[in-house]
Amino acid sequence: MKTLRLKLREIKEEEELHYLAPEAKKSKFSKGRLRAEDECEIRTAYERDRDRIIHSKAFRRLKHKTQVFLAPRGDHYRTRLTHTLEVAQIARTIATALRLNSDLTEAIALGHDLGHTPFGHAGEEVLNEILEGGFRHYEQSLRVVDYLEKEGRGLNLTYEVRMGILRHSKGKGTIVVEEEEDLPLEAQVVRFSDIIAYVNHDIDDAIRAGIIEERELPEIVKKQLGNTHAKRIDTLIKSLLRGTIEENYKRINMEPEKLSALEKMRDFLYERVYFSPIVRREFEKAKKILYTLFEYYSQHFENIEYFIKVKDLFPEESKERLIADYISGMTDRFALYEYAEHFIPKPWGINIPLGGFI
Repeated sequence: MKTLRLKLREIKEEEELHYLAPEAKKSKFSKGRLRAEDECEIRTAYERDRDRIIHSKAFRRLKHKTQVFLAPRGDHYRTRLTHTLEVAQIARTIATALRLNSDLTEAIALGHDLGHTPFGHAGEEVLNEILEGGFRHYEQSLRVVDYLEKEGRGLNLTYEVRMGILRHSKGKGTIVVEEEEDLPLEAQVVRFSDIIAYVNHDIDDAIRAGIIEERELPEIVKKQLGNTHAKRIDTLIKSLLRGTIEENYKRINMEPEKLSALEKMRDFLYERVYFSPIVRREFEKAKKILYTLFEYYSQHFENIEYFIKVKDLFPEESKERLIADYISGMTDRFALYEYAEHFIPKPWGINIPLGGFI
C-alpha cells in the first residue's frame, strides 16, 4: 500500500512568503540546525523548535524556579514558568500584529530562560562569582538547548531560535541597542516582551507581597502607562507597534515617552523591590545554600553517581563547569532537598510515625 506524503509544511512555508511582512523571517529560509535532519511533513522548522522546547525537561522545571519571591506562601506569585508564558503571549501578540513570524517569536520566548538558576538571580550571582569566565543565564539557556538536553544530544534547534535565546537580554542596560539592529525582528520582539512582562508582573507581585503600594509608582509611569496592570501592558504593546511601524520595520522600537516610562518603571523595581531588604535577605540565604552545595559537590565529585555519568558524556568539560550545569538546572525545592540531605541532621534510632492515628 502506497503511503501518502503529507505536504502541509510546504503549504505553510508558501503561505508565509505571501502573508508575512517582507522583514519577517521565513521558515523556508532558515539557516538550519547544528546537525542536518529530515524536515517534518506537518510542521515548519520554527513550529518544530517550539514543540521541542515545550516537551523538554528544562522547560518543565521552570514551574518550580523562583521569579523574584522565594518560596512564597501565596499561590498567585509568578514562577519562572508563568513568567515565560506571559512573555510568550505578549511576544506572539506583537509578532502577529506586525505580521512577523509568530512561531519563531514564540519559540525564542519559550526557550529564553531555560538556563535560569534556582532562587532567581541569587543563583546566577553565585555561579557568576564561582565559575571562571562568569555565568550568564542566557548563555546557559543556549547551552541547555545545544548540549544538556537529551543526555548530551541537545534539541538541535534552528540558528534563528538559538541566536534569539542567546541575545534576548541586556540586563539593566539600554533596552534599545543600536549595534544589534542585525538581530531578527522576532528576537527583538522577545527582548521587549521580556521587559514588558517582568516589570509589570513583578510590580504586581510586589504589591501583593506588601513591599510597595500602587500609589508609590513614579508619576511618569502612571501618567504615560496607566494605573492598572492590564492598562500598562496594553499601552506598552500599542506603543511598540506604533514605534516599529513609524520606523518602517528597521528595528523594534517604542515611542520615546513610553520607552522612558518603561525604563523608569524598571529603575523603580531595582530600587524598591529587587534590592529591598526583604528580598535581599532571602536571596542571601539562598546564596549560602548554593555556595555550600557547590563546595560539597567539588569535594565529593568523584563519588557522586550523577557526576560520574555526566563526566562520561562531557569528558572535555571541567569539574566546575559540570557542577554549574547541575546547580543551574535545579529547581528551588530540589536545591533545598539536596541541602537538607547533606547538611541537616536526621533523626535516627527511633521509628517516628509520619502522621495518622496508628
